[in-house]
Amino acid sequence: MALLTKISGQVTVTTAGTAVQGSTISGRVFSLQAHPDNTDTAWVGNDGADDVSSTTGFPLQPSGPAVVLVIDDLSDLWFDADVNGEKVCWIRIAD
Repeated sequence: MALLTKISGQVTVTTAGTAVQGSTISGRVFSLQAHPDNTDTAWVGNDGADDVSSTTGFPLQPSGPAVVLVIDDLSDLWFDADVNGEKVCWIRIAD
């Protein structure tokens, strides 16, 4: 499996408690990490109803490690946060 040119971006949760869908970015392996300027927990996942929350998501802490996921597309994931304006950084690692 050949590595792709790295493609990266950020998902911003404008309003805490209102999940945001990831952009349509195809790939197979993505690394996700909370932005270092975040002040609280961001949440990532998909509860099966195209949503995520603190009760259904995986927590990402500002000082925590990255998580690597194998998914078909970044849009399969939803992002939420405990504080308005928090961000999750992502990078596509491989196809």
